[in-house]
Amino acid sequence: MRYFVEVNVETTKYDWAYFRESQLKALSIPHTGMAVSIDIGEGNDIHPVNKKDLGYRLALAAQKTAYGEKGIVHSGPIYESMKISNNKVILAFTNAGKGLTSKNNEELKCFEICGVDNEYSPAKAKIVKDKIIVWNDEVINPVAVRYAWENNPLRPNLYNKEGLPASPFRTSDLY
Repeated sequence: MRYFVEVNVETTKYDWAYFRESQLKALSIPHTGMAVSIDIGEGNDIHPVNKKDLGYRLALAAQKTAYGEKGIVHSGPIYESMKISNNKVILAFTNAGKGLTSKNNEELKCFEICGVDNEYSPAKAKIVKDKIIVWNDEVINPVAVRYAWENNPLRPNLYNKEGLPASPFRTSDLY
């Protein structure tokens, strides 16, 4: 007789976020690519059932990184840098393609901002040209931002205009 016990293997609500971050850091290795599946994944399994869209995204990465094809947008937006101005954080990205957008032109979701108190709060975010401005009127002197930084974020919706989702990120590993 076999007994199956459901086990919760999540030790924190950020385990998958740290795992995704390690994959993102691996892009510093030459000729590597990554397909973000945060929008097509499963809430209880890091491996998405939707293999068709994941395969398409991996094929784009292979075309660009393995075969060196020019003119291919092979990834969604990847956080590059931040600047602080007037209690707002201005984010820059690589792989923006023809521009940043939100899925279905909805308000951007899943952004959080951190002040000097080291506490993250939900943030407002808007696209301005090729940057994203992030703020929370109650957070004075922001020091960090994170996007979709949890195991199963609720509908992250930052994309490039080619339809590829942004990789979850945090601007600092100190907060």
